[in-house]
Amino acid sequence: MNAPPAGWHDAAACLVDGSGNVIAYSEQERHNRVRHAIGDGFNKPVGAARFCLDQAGITIDDIDVIAIGWNVDQMFPGFLADERELATHATGFDFPGRLPRIVRVPHHEAHAASAFYASPFSEAGVLVIDGNGENESTSIWSFSYGRAPELKRAWPRTASLGYAYDGASEWLGFHHLNAGKTMGLAAYGRARGLSVETLLDVDGGDLRPAVPSLQESHGQATIDEIGRHYGATVAAWRDLYSKLAGADGPTVPVHRLPEDPAAVLVAYTAQRLIEDAVTFLASTARGLAGVEELCLAGGVALNCSANGVLPGPVFVPPVPHDAGVALGAAWTVCPPKRTGEAMNPYLGEDVRAPGAAHPETSGLLRTDFDADQVTDLLLDGQVGAVAQGRAEIGPRALCHRSILAVPDTADVHARVNRIKHRERWRPFAGVTFAEYGARLWERQEHLSRYMLGAARVTDEARRVAPGVVHVDGTTRPQVLASGAAPAVEAVLEGLAGRGAPPVLLNTSFNDKGEPIVNSATDALAAFRSMDLDFLVMDQALYRKASRAR
Repeated sequence: MNAPPAGWHDAAACLVDGSGNVIAYSEQERHNRVRHAIGDGFNKPVGAARFCLDQAGITIDDIDVIAIGWNVDQMFPGFLADERELATHATGFDFPGRLPRIVRVPHHEAHAASAFYASPFSEAGVLVIDGNGENESTSIWSFSYGRAPELKRAWPRTASLGYAYDGASEWLGFHHLNAGKTMGLAAYGRARGLSVETLLDVDGGDLRPAVPSLQESHGQATIDEIGRHYGATVAAWRDLYSKLAGADGPTVPVHRLPEDPAAVLVAYTAQRLIEDAVTFLASTARGLAGVEELCLAGGVALNCSANGVLPGPVFVPPVPHDAGVALGAAWTVCPPKRTGEAMNPYLGEDVRAPGAAHPETSGLLRTDFDADQVTDLLLDGQVGAVAQGRAEIGPRALCHRSILAVPDTADVHARVNRIKHRERWRPFAGVTFAEYGARLWERQEHLSRYMLGAARVTDEARRVAPGVVHVDGTTRPQVLASGAAPAVEAVLEGLAGRGAPPVLLNTSFNDKGEPIVNSATDALAAFRSMDLDFLVMDQALYRKASRAR
């Protein structure tokens, strides 16, 4: 389990059996409805852990091992030294009787395990890039089934790429956990052919960002030292971006940021730094591991644009960010057996549609789900949501908790951004089948499984699906596997049956500032509060009386 200290983020819980099979996995934000589960009192994975136990039909007394994706002994010397207290802190449960064995897994090792064991590869180099682990910011590993993972190289927090990107996000006025906005804005610089200053030196095979730490890291840092180092380094990056842009921040409101040359310059400068670094590090990882197969993990692995520039077989798990260390810590203790297939991402809470008489559905019109009817609604220009089966894990909606629309005009892009109360310049993803996707965008063998790589689109995509084409001519595609999301699969087949392009705009089912919906209650509440036309939940179709025709 990943139980970050007070003030940290992305707590999660994962339950695996003795063979390494994942029984359940969920992020705490899905249960307490606080984005990233950040803040004192919100970041223990109590709700997520309780869900995992309930899903398995067991109690906390049945747990044999608690694995934590941080070396808490180093970061909190003298704090939580008692094993029983640590177990309670990590899970939110009391342990009056038998105490499970507790394993502290170093942060980057947990990240690396989450990426490799989720992949279809039998061996791979694994590249972990984030803000920081206990002492490092970037690490390279070699993994293969049948032997212990091997750390090949690591870079200290003084070379943190995550800090560099956080500095740009904060300069732009975003929270550091809103790096996706920075990435979306950076595309405007690429589209305009902007020339930016190189902020990375890799001469001699080392990794040296333009702003190193204000103080060198010596020994093993405590959490207080890491916090001071982070604040000082991010401030130094903000100062550098201010110097490059000739301003201390944007001069326009957030919805007009693409019109601000300084804002676009800062976003694209930071993005190019990440892309240049990831390209160098990926090549280095392949060389050190001696194989072409490459896995990525860490918060920087959520950067779809950077992932998309990498050649060769590249895999990113559905939870590369800090929530993923719950999965990686568990797999470090009990690795899964090799399957040759990428992991199933639908491991969260199952949605159970309430009956028509349920008070939550009062005022809504309910009919049985009919794929032909939903297809007609979408072709009529309506925008709907789907909440079906077990929730997908991670920050990308993979058609179990999604908002859907036909992307045949640019206007639908604007409407969905209004529905989600997002900035109008934010991009969307397209979802289709593999055969049709090959006509719309460059092929991505693995990144399109979980919508984690930007791909250049074709002329056909610009013509039939402009609503999912970003300003730089890319999209973040999802290729839907057969049987993965039955409702959406049926609608895509319905589109094709009507002679329409079988592609949909797919974005997460949540309003601004909210986590992705989890339960039926969440789905109904979001449907009521957002300007959506219909909701497919379990085997029912809900419509608002005012919208029914």
